[in-house]
Amino acid sequence: MVLDLIMPNISGQELLPKIVQHHPEIPVVVMTAAQDVDTAVSCMKDGAFDYLVKPVEESRLVSSVNRALEVRVLRQQVNKLRSCLMGKEQVRPAAFSDIITNHPRIEAIFQYINALAQSDEPVLITGETGVGKGLFAKAVHQVSSRANELVTVNVAGLDDNMFSDSLFGHQRGAFSGADNIREGFVAKAENGSLFLDEIGDLSKPSQVKLLRLLQEKNYYPLGSDLPRLSNARIIAATNHNLREMINKNRFRQDLYFRLSGHWIEIPPLRERIEDIPLLVGKFLDEAGSSMGKPGLEPPPELLTLLATYSFPGNIRELRSMIFDAVTRHKKGGVIGMKSFKKAIRANALTLESDGGEMADQIQSSLRTTGQFPTLKQAENLVIQEALRQSGGNQGIAALLLGVSRPALNRRLMRLKTESAI
Repeated sequence: MVLDLIMPNISGQELLPKIVQHHPEIPVVVMTAAQDVDTAVSCMKDGAFDYLVKPVEESRLVSSVNRALEVRVLRQQVNKLRSCLMGKEQVRPAAFSDIITNHPRIEAIFQYINALAQSDEPVLITGETGVGKGLFAKAVHQVSSRANELVTVNVAGLDDNMFSDSLFGHQRGAFSGADNIREGFVAKAENGSLFLDEIGDLSKPSQVKLLRLLQEKNYYPLGSDLPRLSNARIIAATNHNLREMINKNRFRQDLYFRLSGHWIEIPPLRERIEDIPLLVGKFLDEAGSSMGKPGLEPPPELLTLLATYSFPGNIRELRSMIFDAVTRHKKGGVIGMKSFKKAIRANALTLESDGGEMADQIQSSLRTTGQFPTLKQAENLVIQEALRQSGGNQGIAALLLGVSRPALNRRLMRLKTESAI
């Protein structure tokens, strides 16, 4: 609300505290010809957002109103988030039906997405390759209940000209070969959401143009002198560390802060191993249905093996493993382990204790004796750590160690004999 102080029937100074009391969610900008400092201080104490003295430049008024609107939106978002985190708001299950999970970190992300449903601010989704950033972008769009569709653009590999033409479109005759008017993806996402995937690969000149779109909410099609307004919700995703890119002068800091008003970091699959059984079941059903092999089941030791794997390709890699195994499987029932072991070996799996028992024992040895353990002691530690990670399954432990099952058995027998002497 823009409020004058001198009005008929009631003064602005009398009306201001009533507005703040009964409608605290509405920011009030006081605009008056009174240049009295005491009056200005009184209005600010009564809850005015800003105080402007007439005559007011248009740019000053617009800037004040925009800042007031931004503060109002932030307050709404905080209240919405508080309601969600306190359990007063229910997550819309339909919007997240494509994301299979039972992990508290992912469910917390669902709550956060639900909280920012009505916001028009950009959303930045980060995470490693294959964690499902596209599914979370789809969920953000569906929760927002926007009238139009989600438009997806992979900006990796687009040079500056292709980026401008793809997003903003062009007028007829804008360049050689532009025989017809082309609507850009920004226009197609009107009243919807625009998902810019691989935003970390965007060139510096294109970053400037995207920043202008976010700041001014308008753009120029190629060959046009007239700006077009945009209300598309911008959702961006990347597997890069944008902060490191900023330090290396490869990504604009101002663009990063514009994009990360709402930030979603998706954990990798190795940090949510509780979801592996659910995902295995889902992908087995999908692969079996698509290949005419229904009713397939995983062997019991498969879940133990997958829980020890680091999954550099995350959920996408797990899905590829399952589909490859189903392709090679000829009969119904329980699928084989061979293709999974082959895939893990091909990815050069290394033993990762993650600060576990082996690392603790080596550190303990260094603290107490000042020496590393001997090779025999280290071999014993490595074997015991592999058995711990594999849940005592010697076949999986042998795979982790890069030896055959008989070779591991021989080492275990030797260690048992040496310990008995």
